[in-house]
Amino acid sequence: MNSTKWIWRIVSTISILATLLLLAGFVYAIKDIQNPQAGNELAAPSAKPQENTEDKSPVTKKEIKIAAIGDSLAKGTGDNSGMGFARRTVKELSTDTGKKVTLLNNLGINGLTTTGLLPKLEERGTQYVLGQADIILVSIGGNDLFQGADLASKGISGTSSTATGQEMDPKDLLKGLPKASTQLKAILERIHAINPDAWIVYVGLYNPFGDIEDLKIPGNQAVASWNQAALGSINKNSNMNLVPTFDLFQHNLDKYLSSDHFHPNGDGYQQIAERIVQGIR
Repeated sequence: MNSTKWIWRIVSTISILATLLLLAGFVYAIKDIQNPQAGNELAAPSAKPQENTEDKSPVTKKEIKIAAIGDSLAKGTGDNSGMGFARRTVKELSTDTGKKVTLLNNLGINGLTTTGLLPKLEERGTQYVLGQADIILVSIGGNDLFQGADLASKGISGTSSTATGQEMDPKDLLKGLPKASTQLKAILERIHAINPDAWIVYVGLYNPFGDIEDLKIPGNQAVASWNQAALGSINKNSNMNLVPTFDLFQHNLDKYLSSDHFHPNGDGYQQIAERIVQGIR
């Protein structure tokens, strides 16, 4: 009997120890799942901190230098104050950022087309100015479309379309579009090559003859096609942007155009300048 009791005691003891061992293993497994060790192969790898990328925005600079180049809009023709969108951008950006903003030079030329601007970019003086700028404002293309149709020089009043319809075919607006848009792409690429670090702002076209029946639809189509072609080139470079102006003038031609019914007046240039600042800050 005594031997039998000892046998049961030994069996019971072994059973209890086995149970305790199983419980201890179970508890350890639970803790390991909840708090995996560094050497555990099932543990998720720690994410590497992302490297900070340098902000190349021109508004981060202590002093911002601006250059303008292109046609009569770049020059500011039509603005009685003589400021145009270039000087107005300087003023607005200075107010917006609280920094010193200077206009290095305004290289705008009345009547300039894409064909005329391309060789200008090879001139040493032009390259020097553009090379010093943090922001380069570009306006070109309006003369390619509208001067090619001989509209800008006819002094259209904007109130009558009878004579206009007899003097020209509205399709003339689209004739020079393929060549001119190709040259615009070359211009933007060349400016970027001259100064790869500059922020290049291209001022999109508007239709100054949107209130003339015979020219509204073809003019809108030509401008939309032009802006779309420009955007195709601009989207390929993170240092470029297009400032839309079509919507600003579409229903406000009487408010924002000068007396020549082609160039903006002071208020029109102010609207463009504010758009430029919105696009670069």
